Formats: sequence, structure tokens, C-alpha cells
Amino acid sequence: MEQISELTRQRISKLEELRKAGVDPYPRKFQIEDYSEELTRKFSDTNEFNEGQFPVKMAGRIMSVREHGKTAFLNIQDTTGNIQLYIRKDRIGDWTFNEVFKKLDIGDIIGVEGWVFRTRTGELTVLIEKLSLLTKSLRPLPEKWHGLKDKEIRYRQRYADLIVNPEVKKVFLIRTKAVQTIRAFLNSKNFMEVETPVLQPIYGGATARPFITHHNALDMNLYLRIADELYLKRIIVGGIDRVYEISKDFRNEGMDRDHNPEFTMLELYQAYADYNDMMVIAEEMIAYTAKEIFGNTVINYQGDEIDLTPPWRRISMLDTIKEATGLDVKSASNEELLKIAFERDPEIPKTTLRGKLIHFLFEEFVEPNLIQPTFITDHPTEISPLAKKKTDDESLTERFEIFIGRLELGNAFSELNDPIDQKERLLDQVKQREAGDEEAQMMDEDFIRALEYGMPPTGGLGVGIDRLIMLLTDMPSLRDVIFFPHMRPETED
Repeated sequence: MEQISELTRQRISKLEELRKAGVDPYPRKFQIEDYSEELTRKFSDTNEFNEGQFPVKMAGRIMSVREHGKTAFLNIQDTTGNIQLYIRKDRIGDWTFNEVFKKLDIGDIIGVEGWVFRTRTGELTVLIEKLSLLTKSLRPLPEKWHGLKDKEIRYRQRYADLIVNPEVKKVFLIRTKAVQTIRAFLNSKNFMEVETPVLQPIYGGATARPFITHHNALDMNLYLRIADELYLKRIIVGGIDRVYEISKDFRNEGMDRDHNPEFTMLELYQAYADYNDMMVIAEEMIAYTAKEIFGNTVINYQGDEIDLTPPWRRISMLDTIKEATGLDVKSASNEELLKIAFERDPEIPKTTLRGKLIHFLFEEFVEPNLIQPTFITDHPTEISPLAKKKTDDESLTERFEIFIGRLELGNAFSELNDPIDQKERLLDQVKQREAGDEEAQMMDEDFIRALEYGMPPTGGLGVGIDRLIMLLTDMPSLRDVIFFPHMRPETED
């Protein structure tokens, strides 16, 4: 159990003194009328102020205090930024100065009423006429430059990270605006936002291991969804032609810079469309989002300048491997593919399916070099059980993945709507599961039944929201764009 520090003991002592003096250290409410950013913008060109001319009422967390006898300067941080306050004993009275102000600490949250002026150095400042303690902080804040640079602590204690590292708040403001912009874009295209089950009796729509839970009343296992796909397609079957969902998905997998067991996905489906239409939607949506946030479609990510302006490059997976290695995958034998794969990973099973070998070579030789926006098209059928086969080559499918800044951001298909073909492919996935592939998909008889009623030609697209935010905020890890990423349990030293 964590020991109480001496500084915390001192704060608890001040808390008790405040209560003895009749001060409630945790009052119910404070009516805010002004914010620091608004005041800074409003008075940016004002240098002359008359006493009491511009009254303010605001609240925030104390970030610094500089005392000068019977006066002091404070800096407070509110939800929009920072502003300086000036306190004088003769303005707020002896009792408030001695019994309240003198017992304040950095980290306490206060409410003030006063008026704005500029100091001799030109800094916009609020002269306090009335001071209220709103929250007594019992734990000292980490020192800005020394106390909260350890990333593990920052991710685990995001609340403290947000307080002492203002740039972190900016990342999450961009995240919120990006999601709002995506919604506005899709709504303008007549897509309908829907909700589908998180708890599912059969999971599907992706290649992943699920989290399993138990429903006591029905005495049955349920799975946290790994994707929204199969339920959204059921809605398409029902006659709603354009649907989307921005939701949490869950995959029982490891954690690294671009994986978290709980993540946010956008999935959308459009009837009477194919994967070419999904390319247009994807590039327009992402470019539009960047333009709305930054004012242009050129961004920087991890040292690379990236131009999101449509149209983006389109190239087949097989052609990218040929560009990178000189190998003509289409004419190469399985033995040739396995030999090259084995040179990169000696532990790759000799029984690996051809489609998986091709994808492995792509990941090894191509993916690390995909910086500018690129649609990688026409994936092997063996690794694309929900996509339509190409009419001129049934070993490949009408599928693409989006790569930008070496990140895989999205996946899309011309959706398979032939119920007989779909059932055969899911049965093949079942065989792969029985052979030991824990990530292979399950048979979903109800989904097949839905397809048997008839699903129109449909294009589908999934975009990883967390990875997109990484790109837009120039963050190197998923953990930097998720408020509370999953962490290993804390251990006592």
C-alpha cells in the first residue's frame, strides 16, 4: 500500500484547519462566466483598463504562486488555458487572506471574482476581489519538467498528465474534433449512424481472438465483439442502404505502438457500391477531416511530410512485392515463396497457406516503406473470407487496405453477398480453427440466413480511429491518443 508522504500530511493538516475556520474545502458549485482563452483573445489589443471596467468570474487549478508579503501573483489553469491572478490583502480582507489564501497549495482549485488589467510588464491579469476555495488538493502535482516524463506513469495517471502537460490535452481536443468531423462528413453523404451489439453469441467480421464473458441468466458464454461487420451487413439486408458505426471493439491480443485490446473503429457500408467507391469515400473523408482541423491536407508524421490530397495511389499487393523484391508472386511456386519467407523468419510453418505467405512477404518487404497515402488492393482469397473474388482471378479478392505514414489505417471490401460462397469460406475458416488457428473466424448460421434473404451489392470500409488520430497528431504510439490505455498491473517496489 502506498505510504502517505509528508507533503500530503501537511495538506491534510491545512484541510483540517480550513474546516475549523468554517471553510468548506469541497463546496457544491461555482458559476463560471469567463475562461482564460476567451479573456486573452478578447483583450489581446487592449492595453488601458479602468478599475472594475471588465469584471470576470472564473475558476481553475493553481499552477504557481509568488508571494510578496501582503500581495501575491498566482497562475491558474482552466479547461482552455492559463491566466495570471493578482491578490492583495487589502482587497479580499484579512480573514480571507489569512484563513483561506495562506492555506492554499499548488494544485488547489479556486474560484475568483475580480476584473482584468495589465501589469507593468504587459501581462493580462485578473485582480481578485473575491476568493473561494473549491477543491483542496491533497496530493502534490508532479513537477512539470522532472516529475512526469516517465511514459508509463503518464499513461497510468492520465489525470496528472493532462494537468502538467498541456500539449496532451491538445491531442485529445484534436481527437474529439476529428470524430465530430467524420460524423458530419458521413451524415452529409446520407449515411445513418446505428448501434450494434457489443456482446455477441458468435463473434466474427475479423481475424482475431475474442474476450469471453458469461451471461448468468441465460447460462451461456458471450463474446465482446471483435468487429461490427456482420451485424451492419444484416442492416443492409434489411433495406437501410447506408449505415455506419463508430464504436469500441475488443481483441484479445498483445499491446504495442499500434495495438490496444480495446480500440475505436469506424465501420461503414453502402449498398450498390464496391471497393472502388470505398476508396473514394476513404480518401475524401480523411482529407476532409485534416482540412477541417488544420486548414490544409498536408501534415507531418514522425519526420515525414504527407500529402493527403486525393486521389491516392492504388496498387495491388502482388505488384508492390514485385517492386520491392523483383519476385513475380503470381508465377512463383509455393516453395519459392516459402523459401523467401523462411529467410526472414526461420520459424514460419512449412504448411502456411499461400495467401498468408504472400501477406507475410508484403508485411516484411513493403509495409515499412509505405509513407504517402496508398491503397493496397487485391488481397489473396485465403486471407479475405468476407470479400468478393475478382472476376478475372479468383485467387484474389476485391479488397484494399489503407497505408499512410507506415500505419495500416483501414480495410475495405466489395462485400461477399453470395450466401453459398460465404458459407463455404466460413467452413474453411472453421477447418483452419480446428487445425490450430485460434484467430480464424467462426461459422455464423444466422448471418448466412440473412444473406439468403438477399444482400445487394455492397461496399464496406473500416478505419481505425485511434491510428488515424496518431497520424493527425504526430504521435508515435496508440497510447498517446487513448485517454486510458491498457497497462500491466502496478507492482509495489
